[in-house]
Amino acid sequence: MSQAEVLRMKPPLVPLATLIGRELRNEKVEKPFVKYGQAALAKKGEDYFLVKLDCQRIPGNPATSFSVFAIFDGHNGISAAIFAKENLLSNILSAIPQGISREEWLQALPRALVAGFVKTDIEFQQRGETSGTTVTFVVIDAWTVTVASVGDSRCILDTQGGIVSLLTVDHRLEENAEERERVTASGGEVGRLNVFGGNEVGPLRCWPGGLCLSRSIGDTDVGEFIVPIPHVKQVKLSNAGGRLIIASDGIWDALSSDMAAKSCRGLPADLGAKMVVKEALRSRGLKDDTTCLVVDIIPSDQPVLPSTPRKKQNMLSSILFRKKSLNFTNKTTNKLSAIGVVEELFEEGSAVLAERLGKDFPTNANSGIFRCAVCQVDQPPAEGLTMSSGPFFSHSSKRWEGPFLCTNCRKKKDAMEGKRPSRPTVVA
Repeated sequence: MSQAEVLRMKPPLVPLATLIGRELRNEKVEKPFVKYGQAALAKKGEDYFLVKLDCQRIPGNPATSFSVFAIFDGHNGISAAIFAKENLLSNILSAIPQGISREEWLQALPRALVAGFVKTDIEFQQRGETSGTTVTFVVIDAWTVTVASVGDSRCILDTQGGIVSLLTVDHRLEENAEERERVTASGGEVGRLNVFGGNEVGPLRCWPGGLCLSRSIGDTDVGEFIVPIPHVKQVKLSNAGGRLIIASDGIWDALSSDMAAKSCRGLPADLGAKMVVKEALRSRGLKDDTTCLVVDIIPSDQPVLPSTPRKKQNMLSSILFRKKSLNFTNKTTNKLSAIGVVEELFEEGSAVLAERLGKDFPTNANSGIFRCAVCQVDQPPAEGLTMSSGPFFSHSSKRWEGPFLCTNCRKKKDAMEGKRPSRPTVVA
């Protein structure tokens, strides 16, 4: 079969509204079961995780339920990981407008994740503590999976076709040239440790601070060019379901995505998580905290996720993953990937806040009162500050084209872009 013939076989792209409409019209697409397992081995005791199965878009309405799973891999202490575990979810939900439909809620979620991550970072840095944490945060609403991440914890998706896909992007300076350029452009320095004799050793780090990551929550002593703005990806699974493996870098330093998926295929989620940790330990030993969540999204008529042997990827399986990016500015791009029959709805990884919040972010501008798009505080704008412009903290700042930000969140935005000294003052 020629490539042209295969391409003609590709089904048309289906927007999110249509997919949800099918569910609402009850086209025999039942809400799936979500089952999970967790396993961990501690080396430093800085890994934390969050599992919440009973979240509700509309409080008191079980039909609007969704699930949250998250991994927090702390460093330089545990404070940031604990703070993010306790506060991130509520900060995200506070950034989603009330009284909207499920379709609108899912479309608002990527921007709310950005606002929630930034708000959590601001609140933690105000405490004056210097620890930091990676975050991989997963929201499952029926067949729609939304993943937000900073740092090098990961989430992978294993589908029934035996195709494994990475739903996150690693923010390691060693491996991410784009992030290295952003950090240096924002005022940081990137280099390796210097040892006696002038030799350089170890992975690339940013200075001051010596952190190997370019994005995290916390890290007050490193510099605000280390940003909390997450990479976000949203996909819709077919009604065959799939398995997510969410884990800290103690797993991924030992196992590839394929190895992790293969190690637990055919096992229920609880045994699968234990097997992934066991395989990582066997491969590398206990060099770091290792925490793993295995989450199965299972059709309602099946007791367990069926096991599918791994198949070699071919051209046909590649095009069965139909990708559509909805960036809320009516721009669409069609790309091919390899996750089996899965619809990609959204993906964005920019570290520029204006690009992530967008110009049409919902506001509360009645009676001259504006709501900050990040911290969700209502306040009258300062003199000269409007929805799209305002006082800046350096003469070199460009016009802000995003939604209203309060003074504190505007300072944070400017600091992340290198528009004021990046090392913040730590309150004793």
